[in-house]
Amino acid sequence: MSLKQQIDADIKSAMLEKRKDDLKALRAVKSMILLAETEKGNTEGVSADAEMKLLVKAVKQRRDSAQIYKEQNREDLYAVEMAEVEVIEKYLPKQLTEEEVKAELQKIIAQLGASGPQDMGKVMGAASKALAGKADGKTISTLVKQLLTA
Repeated sequence: MSLKQQIDADIKSAMLEKRKDDLKALRAVKSMILLAETEKGNTEGVSADAEMKLLVKAVKQRRDSAQIYKEQNREDLYAVEMAEVEVIEKYLPKQLTEEEVKAELQKIIAQLGASGPQDMGKVMGAASKALAGKADGKTISTLVKQLLTA
């Protein structure tokens, strides 16, 4: 079952069970998928990789908004954003811990033979592909920088 079909099925169940918060998040994800499908030049639909990127983007947007709301002491809006994050994260693969990400990055660095900060771009390219959807890009970048300068 594709992500779009899964989202459609979950929207129906959320409607039947009257879970308004879940419904809002699911409709937002469906909207992102439909927009990606109708983009100019897109003829064969959205790939699984592109769907994963859309989900990661949706989670990142909501986390950023939640952070702003928290800074402005808007706990009501913060709670709404974090509830949406929880719903969307159900469709993402399990997130790796910082230690797991570090171990994966060390393997990538060893495979590429990277030796210093000048190799950061090369390592980031490989790491972003290998850890897509499993770790936040900011975390990956920070850890790569630490590992290459150590």
